[in-house]
Amino acid sequence: MTERTKHDPEEADLRRTAFDGALVGLVLLSDDGTGIRVANPALHALLARSSGSLDGAPASDLTADPDGLCTGIRVWRRADGVEIDVRVRRSQDVLVVEAVDADEAAHSEANRDAMAAAGLGEWRWDRRSGAVTLSHRAARILGQPPGRSVTWGVLRPFFTEPDRISALVKEAVENLEPARFETHLTIEGRDVVVRVAGQALTDEGGTFTGMVGVVQDITTRIEARSELLAHDHRLRAATAVARLGIFEWHMLDDHAVWENERMYEIFGHGPEDGTIGKTEFLTGILHPDDRAAVRKAISGALREDRDLQITGRIRRKSDGAWRTIEMGGRFERDTPDRLPRRLIGVVADVTDRRLAEERQTLLIRELHHRVKNTLATVQAIVGSTARTANDIDSFYEAFVGRIKSLAHTHSVLTEATWQTASLGSLLVNELRPYAEVAEAGGVDGRVVLQGPAIDLPSDVAVPIGMAIHELTTNAAKYGALSNRTGRVTVAWELEPVGPAGTLRLTWRETGGPPVSPPRRQGFGSRLLHRVLITQVQAEVRTDYAPDGFSLTMRAPLPVRNMSLNPLA
Repeated sequence: MTERTKHDPEEADLRRTAFDGALVGLVLLSDDGTGIRVANPALHALLARSSGSLDGAPASDLTADPDGLCTGIRVWRRADGVEIDVRVRRSQDVLVVEAVDADEAAHSEANRDAMAAAGLGEWRWDRRSGAVTLSHRAARILGQPPGRSVTWGVLRPFFTEPDRISALVKEAVENLEPARFETHLTIEGRDVVVRVAGQALTDEGGTFTGMVGVVQDITTRIEARSELLAHDHRLRAATAVARLGIFEWHMLDDHAVWENERMYEIFGHGPEDGTIGKTEFLTGILHPDDRAAVRKAISGALREDRDLQITGRIRRKSDGAWRTIEMGGRFERDTPDRLPRRLIGVVADVTDRRLAEERQTLLIRELHHRVKNTLATVQAIVGSTARTANDIDSFYEAFVGRIKSLAHTHSVLTEATWQTASLGSLLVNELRPYAEVAEAGGVDGRVVLQGPAIDLPSDVAVPIGMAIHELTTNAAKYGALSNRTGRVTVAWELEPVGPAGTLRLTWRETGGPPVSPPRRQGFGSRLLHRVLITQVQAEVRTDYAPDGFSLTMRAPLPVRNMSLNPLA
């Protein structure tokens, strides 16, 4: 207080009234600045103190911050210990204290460093003058000098979409709303992507006066995002070609995210069905026989921090079919010593591949079996033909004929992928060289074939084909086909006996030379009686009546092995 104040009670009372009635907090400090002489009611109210409780108290009661009494936004304490932000202004031993809101408290000189670290530059546009004021950071981003240096007319040519920007700013001004956009600039021949945000300003009467905002160079971020999107596109294209499903499994909430349509196809789910977590997968989708192995694989991958590789059978929801899948994935951890948060992986439906591998294995085994049987048949043909032939020419003729018949039967089987051979085709191909063949009850030909279409499984096609060859050869040499008037009638039917039925075939010759029982059993006879009985388990009955030879055979057909057909 001045000397005049000390000796002028009226002025002192006025000053005291102004001090007590001030709407902001006032503090009169002691000479050394460590104590409070007096604080006005506004400060007591701001700090939730009882009236006069701060008078004579140490200044440290106001704040624990050593700089808490300095000018600026500081943190002071209320009576209940809650810290609040206040703006402090100091003039010698007098402090002026007022509350600040959160936005003002957050704004400080340090914010400029934070904005610079974030790559943000500030700008201001004054509507009256048209000038744009740029901070140093904003000026560097836009390639302009800092300060009140440019206008929109100067900046406009640098933007690739100036009309769009003008429209966005106009809309923000009309609605007095923030404007935000990303755009490209060309600065010194370099393409730059910036993100701009601005807010319209008005005066006290609500008239628009300009805009303030920030600008940020996001070129590197956009390039990284574009590369990430391109990488994601390439990955999705590769997985689509490979028909792989992509998924994420979040462990904490046992929730799965399916990243592409292939996952839904593999599990037979529609969009309305959603995805499945680990619990449902292990207890409801995976085959019971595979659950223990899959659980063990998951535990091992978690424990040893390695890739997960599992194979199992799942029941597809759409049709209930069991499908074999292979799954590979990697657990992601925040840090090496923490439990993983999620599993990222791929799934492949390998059912068709597994079936193809099984079929290939069976086909190889079948091929070995057929080769062994064929070699045994050839060996038998050589031995028996040699024993019954009178000279080398007759041996050659009989041997070559039998080998051709064997080769023809194998050719028919090969065309059908070693599955079946048509009985009608075997008969027609053997009999056609000797006489005209009439099928399905025809009477014009010397050979009549009567019977339904029957495909012989490979197990019986070879021996029956050999039997047809022997019957045809004997008929051509000694029987009905050895003259011009003889006829051969072959009739067959499928009896409903056994798992695949029983073939009943009758071979009947008429009109040929008189027939008498053979004096000795040749190869043909042995094949008819031994091979058919042994390999086909057939019942064979022959009749050498004088008016013509006949044979009746009843052979049970084996069930066709569908797994041997790669096209099935």
